Amino acid sequence: MVRVGIVGLGFMGRMHFRCWNADPNAKIVAVCDVDNDKLSGQFAQAGNIEGAQDNLDLSNIATFTNLDNMLKEAQLDAVSIALPTYLHAQATIKALQAGVHVFCEKPMALDSAECQTMIDAAEKTGKTLQVGHCIRFWPEYAYLKQLIQSGQYGNLRFATFTRISATPTWSWQNWILDPKKAGGAAHDLHIHDADFVQYLCGLPNAVFCQAVPGFDNGADHVVAQYIYNNGPVITAEGGWLCADPFGFKMAYNAVLEKATISFDSTQSPTIKVHPAAGQTFTPEMPQKDGYALEIHHFIQSITGQKVPDILTPQQSLQSVKLIEAEIKSAQNATPVKLT
Repeated sequence: MVRVGIVGLGFMGRMHFRCWNADPNAKIVAVCDVDNDKLSGQFAQAGNIEGAQDNLDLSNIATFTNLDNMLKEAQLDAVSIALPTYLHAQATIKALQAGVHVFCEKPMALDSAECQTMIDAAEKTGKTLQVGHCIRFWPEYAYLKQLIQSGQYGNLRFATFTRISATPTWSWQNWILDPKKAGGAAHDLHIHDADFVQYLCGLPNAVFCQAVPGFDNGADHVVAQYIYNNGPVITAEGGWLCADPFGFKMAYNAVLEKATISFDSTQSPTIKVHPAAGQTFTPEMPQKDGYALEIHHFIQSITGQKVPDILTPQQSLQSVKLIEAEIKSAQNATPVKLT
């Protein structure tokens, strides 16, 4: 049984709580947040995806306002870090050095240099570090990856990915709209698709990006083209400048040689396969979402079970580098080479 502590009880911390609490191989024994009001578990919390709205039952769970104290007193096997992005590196390294495995919410950190310090700490301590790139585990995206790998419908020719949202005004002290703390929508939201593009096709040779400045001139709506010298044409659009009634949408269209696969989170069914020869159909998807599946993968990893090769800390660092390259491209209005 994995004894876990959760650090940060905002939207993503509550999402982590739901997933850890539902897994029979884990037990939440401690939670930590600097806001005492959150430690009651009884408060409203908005977000862009369902699953974190319920009140939390924190009875029989130790509560802390200080991470150092939690690491000293709670006898943890692992921590789930769901703090604002600018605190990820510091909290992760502290936990690793305390001998605890770390599941850290994405993005890994605000810049690639911080990411490397986290990787170095994991390697030095011998503890597992996994970053919460849930889209690699999200059923409709995992299905696309598996379908392309199978070769059933030939090679991927081109794809477009979309992740757009109303402005997130629900974060603690509005930290998510401060680019010095969150990095803007490019780092916090669009990185989901940048990471999945890397997972699907490998690192591009170059990236070209245009961006719309938003809050404090953060890159809050971006359109990126990932340039593969001998590969598919891939674009991704993401941002959070939509009007409030818009809500949230994630989607893709992937055109293979013998089929087109479409996904739209606002439609039902969400995913369809359109074969060049045959009828459109909807594949059956697992009932668990990417949040639950990524945490289950982490539990398997730290308990010595064999897991599929889905994500490494180095790949999480590369995804931050991708975003850095996109922002540089947008600033200079020119492609930026990566390989």
